[in-house]
Amino acid sequence: MQAIQLTAPNIDALNITELPRPQPGHGEVLIRQHAVSLNYLDLALATGQFGAIAQPIIPGADSAGEIVELGSGVGGWQIGERVVPGMMQSWHAGLIRAEHHHALRGVTDNGGLAEYAVVPAASLVRIPDSLSWQQAATLPIAATTAWNAIVRGKVQPGSTVLLLGTGGVSLFALQYAKAAGARVIMLSSSNEKLARVKALGADEAINYRDDPEWDKRVMELTHGQGADLVLESVGAATFAKSISAAAYNGTIFVIGFVGGAELTVPVLPIMQKMLNIVGNNTGSTEDLQAAVRAIETAGIVPEVDRVFGFKDTQQAYRYLQSAGHVGKVVIDLSV
Repeated sequence: MQAIQLTAPNIDALNITELPRPQPGHGEVLIRQHAVSLNYLDLALATGQFGAIAQPIIPGADSAGEIVELGSGVGGWQIGERVVPGMMQSWHAGLIRAEHHHALRGVTDNGGLAEYAVVPAASLVRIPDSLSWQQAATLPIAATTAWNAIVRGKVQPGSTVLLLGTGGVSLFALQYAKAAGARVIMLSSSNEKLARVKALGADEAINYRDDPEWDKRVMELTHGQGADLVLESVGAATFAKSISAAAYNGTIFVIGFVGGAELTVPVLPIMQKMLNIVGNNTGSTEDLQAAVRAIETAGIVPEVDRVFGFKDTQQAYRYLQSAGHVGKVVIDLSV
């Protein structure tokens, strides 16, 4: 089978190779993969920011495919079913534990950038009929993360949600929040991107380059109340302002560190506002199932920014690195 292998922490080290087709073992299925969506996790892995990993590895934490073979002991699944595997392959439900970090698709285990992949049957979720392969490939990390933010932030009609950036998680959070009846404020440095998210349903849009004190602008827009949920996707560069923009009893849901991983934050407003600062580690198979169920129920269509062919994988990674996207960057394995 054809596969992409990462042989060094460099985008140039993502190369097409021929590998044997894997065979499913007990409790596993073989899926033929049709599309992969890229996450900053994949980019961090390919640029050495994720730490030391065993190489070579087939990257790609998220993929969508169809079951083509069942291993022994697998029940409840049929050949031909359309599925997405969860990224944390041993975290099926409940609270996260240390051992769940031992099996990560595209990090510790081979991932989506190959014609075929063996995955645990217990990590699978069925794809709604309404979604294409490309749309379905966006679900495991981005949709699950956004859904968990909405749940942990207790978003309901009348809530205010603040989203930093216009990437895949932010776009899913926008769609989930609007389905829940919330008001959404989004940040970007690009007026073009802000116009796009406004067209997708954002209520307010702030250009943080034009308005560097965007936290104060959020307070103005909310009549001094602040945001009930802040999706903190940047990290050190924005964290203090996220605290400032949050409402009393609000939640700051931390999903990224592209703006720095080491924090210096004011403790007093965290205490005064009784803020909930919640870390994120994607989610379990059960979380993915809930995220997909919400998409199906609300008729949400995942926002795919651009699709690349399999042979253009390096170009897809560089496009994600350029931060020019609104929504998800997808690789179609059939092209």
